[in-house]
Amino acid sequence: MKKRQTYLLALLSAFLLWLAWPPMPFTAPLLLFGLIPLLFAVDDIMANQEIKKRGKRVFLAAGLCFLVWNTASIYWVYNAISAYNGAAVALPVSLIPFGLGALLMTFAFWLYYRLRIYVNKTMAYLGLISFYIALEYLQQSWDLAFPWMTLGNGLAGMHQLAQWYDHTGVYGGSLWILLSNVLAFEAIKQFRSDTGLARVKILCIWLLILVIPIGISLNKYYRATEKGTPSNVVVVQPNIDPYQKLEFIPPAEQMSILTHLSDSVAQVNTEYFIWPETAIPSYDDEERIRQSTTFTTLQNFISKYKNGTLITGIESTRFYPEKKTLSAQYDPQRNIFIDHFNTAMQVENSANVQFYHKSKLVPGVEKMPFPKVFSFLDGVFAQLGGAVGGWGWQDEPGVLYAQSGIGAAPVVCYESLWGDWIGRSVKEGAQFIAIITNDGWWGNTSGKDQHMLYAKLRAIETHRDVVRSANTGISCFINQRGDVLQKTEWWTRTAIKSDIHLNDEITFYVKSGDVMAKLLCVLAVIFSLIIPFRKWIKPLKK
Repeated sequence: MKKRQTYLLALLSAFLLWLAWPPMPFTAPLLLFGLIPLLFAVDDIMANQEIKKRGKRVFLAAGLCFLVWNTASIYWVYNAISAYNGAAVALPVSLIPFGLGALLMTFAFWLYYRLRIYVNKTMAYLGLISFYIALEYLQQSWDLAFPWMTLGNGLAGMHQLAQWYDHTGVYGGSLWILLSNVLAFEAIKQFRSDTGLARVKILCIWLLILVIPIGISLNKYYRATEKGTPSNVVVVQPNIDPYQKLEFIPPAEQMSILTHLSDSVAQVNTEYFIWPETAIPSYDDEERIRQSTTFTTLQNFISKYKNGTLITGIESTRFYPEKKTLSAQYDPQRNIFIDHFNTAMQVENSANVQFYHKSKLVPGVEKMPFPKVFSFLDGVFAQLGGAVGGWGWQDEPGVLYAQSGIGAAPVVCYESLWGDWIGRSVKEGAQFIAIITNDGWWGNTSGKDQHMLYAKLRAIETHRDVVRSANTGISCFINQRGDVLQKTEWWTRTAIKSDIHLNDEITFYVKSGDVMAKLLCVLAVIFSLIIPFRKWIKPLKK
């Protein structure tokens, strides 16, 4: 096979993966064989002894596939950055999410190529799956985290096939997709080379791997019933331009919009009002919140609803006499340290106010990666008006409890990609998930749709209703099996209400978290150690 043909196969895989990715409707099954062309390209490169630098060719072919797929699927990252910073800044910054995830996926295939030199085919495939998922888990775990393109997220487009995520989470989906591609690839090769019944042996195994999870998922989906007591919830979508709200629209006017929309659909028995991320644009001191005009306004609003509780986004601050956190910024004029938080605040008919600080911060935008490593640069950043830490965060997930005893899992924007993080809130007592976000930064792109669809997976993993308030859309209610029961239109000012179910059931996934990914990480380390061991310590006999 010529070099050009291998690259064309890589591009074909990129196209199939893009076509399968949300928000494309009904195309998710393409993920189950979308990597086959790339596997043919890699297999041909490895078998061709005439190619001098086969590792380089594998890396380039896989890199082309994953770079094109990533860029085509998350092109909207550039839109979001360029709208505020201009093209000169947006282009180089966008290369980080476009290229970093692609690089890690490419590295998994390169490690597979290296491992295949020293072990049999079955072990090499197990290595490939382990490498890929371990690097996906790295994309979720380190300070450059951007787990948007985790393969298992792709089933959000057809959540009826992902009902067993309540046991495995999204990494179970990644495992299924990778295993399906490998078996389908080997089935095609065997069908071409063997004769008689032997030529369909792997094909039969592949069909079982394909059909059994689908059958289990559909059975769970159609037999599922909503569990828990009902609670009336109002979701507000104020549709305030994020580029205008901080400078051109007075906070009092924005509060008036929020309260009016809430009152327009609320009932006497409404228990929760959910407002979007940074709905309240005032930098209120958390320690003095009860003395603020913000709190007075919210109390006047919520007092009309006896059992009412409000969860809203707010940009809050905390002040320290010394540098208590990595993110605290020094104010030389007041000789004090300040932390700024992207916060979910809960207010009810009492003096009780609770805060949850967004913890999964967007690297480079909301938080400098590896702040401990770069803490020595604090003085430099202070001179530039910033800090190494960026926004403040908290180290553990939280639960916001109302007077009634109802627990809500607060999730701010980007955090909705972390199933294990949200699962820990559920494990601590959350009976529903409240996602507050502001997707207006991205414009009318597929980014907002992907973000909303991923929330369906959190409902399935935890068996919790999801209530989603997005400033400009898409706001929605999602039931425990991932169905979107009601949603708003993009860029419209509105409010919606629904009765959700408050569930106390704990799923296997909530109990165990991402244990599957962690086990595959261990396998990946073992397989990666085989490569230098066989190359330098105990080489294979020629």
